Amino acid sequence: MFELDVISPVLLWTAIAIYAASFLAFAFDLARRSQVSADAQSVREAELVGVGARGSSGASAAALGGDAPAPRFMMARIGTSLMVLAWLFHLTATVTRGIHAGRVPWANLYEFAMIGTLLIVAVYLVVLTRIDLRYLGTFITGLVVVLLGLAATNFYVDVTPLMDPLKSIWLIIHVFVASLSTAFFALAFALSLLQLMQSRREQRLAEGAAKTGPGFLKTLPASDRLESMAYRFAIVGFILWTFTLIAGSIWAQDAWGRYWGFDVKETWTFVIWVIYAGYIHARATRGWRGNPSAWLSIVGFTAVIFNFTIVNVFFKGLHAYSGLS
Repeated sequence: MFELDVISPVLLWTAIAIYAASFLAFAFDLARRSQVSADAQSVREAELVGVGARGSSGASAAALGGDAPAPRFMMARIGTSLMVLAWLFHLTATVTRGIHAGRVPWANLYEFAMIGTLLIVAVYLVVLTRIDLRYLGTFITGLVVVLLGLAATNFYVDVTPLMDPLKSIWLIIHVFVASLSTAFFALAFALSLLQLMQSRREQRLAEGAAKTGPGFLKTLPASDRLESMAYRFAIVGFILWTFTLIAGSIWAQDAWGRYWGFDVKETWTFVIWVIYAGYIHARATRGWRGNPSAWLSIVGFTAVIFNFTIVNVFFKGLHAYSGLS
């Protein structure tokens, strides 16, 4: 009979494989969106030719053969279904890791990656029930595959007893809220990337350029709409990150007898808070809307990833709980 310490990694690798399949489905969806945009452009050109030749708008109807049905992005639905299936395997892998450890499964870098990516996908799937963000599927699944693959191959460690400072209720609260905050920052990051691409397309379109960028961008919301959604996700993430900062200070007082000690992890947590505070302020100031604020969102999430990976692995301090030797 397999032990839990064997089952959990197998389930996780199964989840990674299904996430990769979901990534491919979403990639095909973007290709399909590009084709739909190209077909729509051909139809518009046919309309113009027909109107010019016959002098009647009825020619366009003849060219189209009636009203064209709305495109159905089937690959996006397949990608979403695969993502749900992968998330269930991912969840089971995380739960079995926790049962085997006899504690919450987020006490080292490997487990941080498991719970963090689990929450990224969970938040994305919940948001999908309210807003159609399936065009973000490629970005989300790609990010999850990279982070989970990196964790499974480079950060895996066996279950070990908790260090004394981690034996606290704050391990449950502080780390979970930080991971949940990262999930909202990840969605803001993906939307900001698309915002920059869409903004460039709109600029080239205004200039009358023949090529305006990938065709799938034509099926996406305008850049200001993408910016607005990214801003809202970033605000939620920022509120949660503020709580993370405060909870971490309280935990530090309990563990080490001081609220703040400029430990490298504490410093980077504050740096991330400052970046997103600057982003929110910049977005609220009209002169900083658009691409500049999008770049701040991207820089902020890059700092988050740096904090959870590079800082944990290569910097020594009181928060060196990666579990790696």
